[in-house]
Amino acid sequence: MEGSEKLLAKIKGQQIKPKPKGLFWAQRSLAGAGFALAALLGALAFSILLFAIQQTDFNVLSHLGHSRLELFLGLLPFFWIGLLILALLTGMYGIRHSARGYKFTLARQMGYSAALSILLGALFFITGGASYLEKAFAIQVSLYESIQEKKIKLWMMPEQGQLAGQIVEVSASTLQLVDFSGKRWTIDYDSAFVPPMVLLEPGEEIKLMGNMEGNSLFLADDIRPWQGPGSRNGTRGGGPPWENNQKKGKKGY
Repeated sequence: MEGSEKLLAKIKGQQIKPKPKGLFWAQRSLAGAGFALAALLGALAFSILLFAIQQTDFNVLSHLGHSRLELFLGLLPFFWIGLLILALLTGMYGIRHSARGYKFTLARQMGYSAALSILLGALFFITGGASYLEKAFAIQVSLYESIQEKKIKLWMMPEQGQLAGQIVEVSASTLQLVDFSGKRWTIDYDSAFVPPMVLLEPGEEIKLMGNMEGNSLFLADDIRPWQGPGSRNGTRGGGPPWENNQKKGKKGY
């Protein structure tokens, strides 16, 4: 018996019937819509991961009392990592069930899905959308711990030589700083390293490494911009950090 005859016999034996054309159209439309949605969600997730990496500031982490990997993992938004993985899998499913999806290997499906999410995510990050989305998500979802909240926990440890906040006054060798909990500090920066990108002006947000002396005096060894390299420094949300915390009910916003 030839192959075609065997196939006909199998169809008759299992009583296989052709699916309606409308069902095929619906399945492919659903697959296409799923792929588009997955690409969008993947792009958003990838852009926020880029934002988290930008905020890590590895040059500073190398001087802190923990390993770089430990601190980096402490800032990673695992929710968005999970969303990115889910988006990539959904995108692969959409490609697989497209009109020509059967021609693509698993590696090519994954590659196309990842490439589109990376490209769109990078564009979203460059335009500043990642920071805005992450902040908005943190405000709306109370259980979500934002990147900035994780970062504040890392830097609000003056006893261990890490402090951050907003400058309120500046003099020749000292400045007044209000940290993200609202406490006022006198910062002695006379012998501190201050990179050119740091503006010691009222309203600027900074992070410091050094030593705590007494209850409200901090001797700074190194001063860096709060937002990290490549970011626009300054107030988040249009007011001092302690006021933003009270208004929005989220720490660090």
